[in-house]
Amino acid sequence: MIDGIVFDKDGTLFDFRKSWGAWAQAFLHSVADTADEAAALGGMIGFDLARGEFANDSPVIAGTASEIAECLLPALPGWEFGDLVARINGEAAQAPMAEAVPLAATLGALRNRGLKLGLATNDTEAPARAHLDRHGITPLFDFIAGYDSGHGPKPGPGMCLAFLRETGLQPHRVAMVGDSRHDLQAGRAAGMRTVAVLTGIAEAPELADLADVVLPDIGALQGWIDSLDG
Repeated sequence: MIDGIVFDKDGTLFDFRKSWGAWAQAFLHSVADTADEAAALGGMIGFDLARGEFANDSPVIAGTASEIAECLLPALPGWEFGDLVARINGEAAQAPMAEAVPLAATLGALRNRGLKLGLATNDTEAPARAHLDRHGITPLFDFIAGYDSGHGPKPGPGMCLAFLRETGLQPHRVAMVGDSRHDLQAGRAAGMRTVAVLTGIAEAPELADLADVVLPDIGALQGWIDSLDG
């Protein structure tokens, strides 16, 4: 029933709160002149600096580096847009990513079933590859794309469609797995099954209408696939 899986990265492979909260704290302080300015910048991207928490509509959750820069640029008059995007991407590549589940074992087991695996992230491709490399899981993927890889960002289906072209798989036999509505909308638009996981910021009621199934994390994928085969 399932021949391939396309994963989102942040909030899906990696626990969003643990991974990006630390990044946001460090990044905001690095571009601000004062603690008050850092807190104000945090508010512009839906991040409470004092509490270390993201709002559900934060552009950091499903947006691109360009979208984050667009939010911040009005409060950073000394910055050029391209330089700010480059700074976001450079610091993102060093973000301390926390695995949502043991990734090598989980993804390896899916590969051992004969599944093709892809990554479709609204992060840029270079930081995404750096994160996968750091956790030793890059070789497990047949396809890796960021929003700058030439296929467009989610919620557009471009990255999902590129995975289908790369692997030759049929969309109804591929699952798109993600933690945001952008992820599920992209999968639906590509004709794929959609699986929501709860290792991001969104809770089940926010995702259920776009998902064929809502799982606690990607560790539950094998059981879901077994239920389809049964």
